[in-house]
Amino acid sequence: MRSHPAEYEMVSPGSLEGVLRLMDEEPGKWLPVAGATEVMVLFSAGRLAARRLVNLWGLKELREIREDAGSLTVGGGCTFGQVRNCDLVGRHFPLLAQAASWTGGIANQNRATLAGNLANASPAADSPPALLAYDAELELVSARGTRRMAYPDFHLGYKRTALEPGELILSIVLKKHFDGYFSYGRKTGARNAQAISKVCIAGVGRLRQGRVEDIRIGLGAIAPVPLRLSGVEAVVRGERIGDGVIAEARKALQASIAPIDDIRSVAEYRRFVAGNLLEEFLRELAASEALSPVLARWNALPDMEAAEAIVPCCGSQRWAREMVRQRPFGSVAELVEASDRVWRGLGAEDWDEAFRSHPRIGERKAPAAATKRSAAWSRQEQDGVRAHDTMALAELARRNTEYEARFGRVFLVCATGKSAAEMLAILARRLGNDAESELREAAEQQRQITQLRLRKWLGV
Repeated sequence: MRSHPAEYEMVSPGSLEGVLRLMDEEPGKWLPVAGATEVMVLFSAGRLAARRLVNLWGLKELREIREDAGSLTVGGGCTFGQVRNCDLVGRHFPLLAQAASWTGGIANQNRATLAGNLANASPAADSPPALLAYDAELELVSARGTRRMAYPDFHLGYKRTALEPGELILSIVLKKHFDGYFSYGRKTGARNAQAISKVCIAGVGRLRQGRVEDIRIGLGAIAPVPLRLSGVEAVVRGERIGDGVIAEARKALQASIAPIDDIRSVAEYRRFVAGNLLEEFLRELAASEALSPVLARWNALPDMEAAEAIVPCCGSQRWAREMVRQRPFGSVAELVEASDRVWRGLGAEDWDEAFRSHPRIGERKAPAAATKRSAAWSRQEQDGVRAHDTMALAELARRNTEYEARFGRVFLVCATGKSAAEMLAILARRLGNDAESELREAAEQQRQITQLRLRKWLGV
C-alpha cells in the first residue's frame, strides 16, 4: 500500500550545522536523506517507517572532492555521477569510479550519494568492495564533533552500522598509495545494467619478482556485511601465484563467506561464482607482471612509428602521442593504467576524434578516419550484431540517426559480446541523457574499448 505524503514531515535547515543541531536536539527522531533513492522505494511500497525527514541535498560541506599530497577526500553527499566523472577518482581509484558506473542508471547516479549507499548498509551495494580494497576511512560528524574510523569497522551486521544517534557520514578518505597496482573489479547480476549484485568483487595487487608483494580484496553480496577477504590475502601474500596457491585461496574464501538463498540468487551459485571471480583476479594479477613481446618491441620503436602502431587501439592522435611519451612500460598492467589516465586527461575534441574512428553500430563499413586495424577490430566487436536480426538492425539504423541528430556524433558502445537487441536497449536509454552526461558515457565506452583493443594488440 503506497504511503501518503501528508503522513510525513520534511525540513531543510540549509546548512550542515543546522542539520546536526536538529538531530542532536531530538536523537533518533530524524532520518537524514540526500538523494532519497532508497527512501522513495520504501515510501512507494508503504514501508517507510521514519515519519520525520531532514534534507541534506545540496549541502556544500558534503559535496566536495578534495585532494592533498597523500589522500583524496570524497564528501559523503557526492553523487555517483560526480564520483564516476571525477578525473581524480578515475586516476587514483579506478575501481571506485567503476563501481559508481554500476550503481543504477544515469538518473539514479545523479541523485544517489556515496554516503547514502554506505549508510543504507545493503551487503549487495556496489561501492563497498572497492572501498574495502582501497583501505578507506570514514569521517563521521555530529554536533559533538568528528571522528574517524576504518571502513571495515563501520558495518556491524545486516542493515546495521556504527553510526551513533545524530551522526552522519561527512566524507570518505582514500590514501593515494595504489598507483601502479593491478586492479580488478567484476559484478554479476541478472542483466548487464541496473541490476542488484549477486556477487561483486574488487581487488588490487602488486607483484615483485613474481611474488605477491601486496594484495587487498573486497567482496559484496555474499555475507550479511561487505567483506574484506583478509584470510585469502594472507594465503596469497608473499607467494608465486600458481594452481596450488589458487586452490588454497579458494578454500580460504569458502571458509570466509556465508552466502544465502534469496530472490536474486542461491547460495551455491554465489559460492561457485565468488570462487571463479577470485581465481580470475589472481590469474590476471599473475599475468600482469609479464612483459608482452609486442610491448617489449613497441617500447623500443621510434616515436612516430610507436604512435602509428598504438593509435588504432583508441583513435585519438593526442592519446597515442602521450602514450609514446610515457614509455617504457614494464607490464601490460602499467600500459593499461596509463591508457586510462591519459584518456581521462584529454578534452572533448580528442574524445570526438576517437569516436569518429568507429562505424555506426550495425554497419560494417568503417569511416574514413579509421585505420585498417581499427576497422578490422570494429567488425570483430560487432559480431553479436547478426544479419538475421533484421528488425533490430532496422530499428538501430533509425535510432542511430536520431542519436546523431541529437548529439552530433555516432553512437558509441562497447559492443563486444552484445546482441543487436541489447545495444538497441542501451541506445534507447542513452537518448534520454543530457549532452554532458552522454559525452561522459561515450568516453567511458571508448575507455573500455581501448582496454580491450590494447590487450588484443598485445596478444594477452
